[in-house]
Amino acid sequence: MSTLKKPVGRQSSSVYWRRRLMVGFGLLAVLVIVFLIIVKPGSSSGEPGGAAKPAASSAATDAPSKQVAAPKPAVDGACDAANVQVEAITDAVKYEPGQLPKLSLSITNTGSTACVINAGTSKQVFTVTSGKDVYWTSSDCQTDPADAQVTLKPGVPISSAEPVAWDRTRSAKDTCDAATRDAAPAGGASYFLTVTVDGIASSTPKQFMLY
Repeated sequence: MSTLKKPVGRQSSSVYWRRRLMVGFGLLAVLVIVFLIIVKPGSSSGEPGGAAKPAASSAATDAPSKQVAAPKPAVDGACDAANVQVEAITDAVKYEPGQLPKLSLSITNTGSTACVINAGTSKQVFTVTSGKDVYWTSSDCQTDPADAQVTLKPGVPISSAEPVAWDRTRSAKDTCDAATRDAAPAGGASYFLTVTVDGIASSTPKQFMLY
């Protein structure tokens, strides 16, 4: 005995659109789920559940450190005569008979920067005078003169290494034997010492007396 099925007729338009909407909602839900899986809300750094982290600045670590170059020391130039003070020095102001005056000098840089001067014995001249009369000059019979380039720092005086002894005689370039020279007057006679270094003269003569 066969069972007859109810013939299926054409569906109504309302049923058709309802099924279409259900299928559309289903596809939309699937797309939303896939999007949420990919994007992972609440994590901007790509880690699950992680909070957004600011990018660390690498300016302080990646940038090469800049070192300030030390200033190069200035090259010392020749001293300006206007900035060099030369002083004549004696070891006493009065000398008893037979006592030889010991003469020396001091040089001071009065400028603001270091400079170089030739202060060797070849550039030193000691002169002893009395009134207008020149009695003795160290360059008259000087032996083995030498150059010496000396750096003068501002405000730091430099003295001659060894004093020059005056034998209390009148000098001349053609009489270098002290035994043939005339003795300088004594008995309280007044003398003055002046000094030049590399052509720069002492500003004030140094007075002393012979007895």
